[in-house]
Amino acid sequence: MSDSQRFPIAAHTLAYLAHKGAFSADGAVCSAELAASMPTNPVVVRRVTAMLAKAGLIETRPGASGGAWLARPPEAIKLDAVLRAVNGCAHLGAPMQGVKGCPVSEKIPAAVAGAMIAAEEAVSERLARISVADLLGGAETAATAA
Repeated sequence: MSDSQRFPIAAHTLAYLAHKGAFSADGAVCSAELAASMPTNPVVVRRVTAMLAKAGLIETRPGASGGAWLARPPEAIKLDAVLRAVNGCAHLGAPMQGVKGCPVSEKIPAAVAGAMIAAEEAVSERLARISVADLLGGAETAATAA
């Protein structure tokens, strides 16, 4: 799974759990069902749900009767927390090291790093205004929240 797919898969997973009313272990949704709704592989879903569980956004139970459920109400799960749970905007990459003696190469890595930090902060700020519940309301609701 590429870094660029973690966030969309995580957001879809959380919205699906909310839609299914998975608010406790009794309503747990298995990774195969989650994967079929995207569609992707259940292994990919399990990797993402492990990250979401580590961040405290969901809870999981392993095994044949296992699955995932929300640890918080969908209104309380903001998308900036989801982004952090899956390691932020890692798909932007990292600036390359400069070449000593090159006036451009010596300055560009720090400039690119600053731009990347600013971009991630802007994304996080915007996503902090959108909840999983907003996603379920549709594109209009999510856009209005942003």
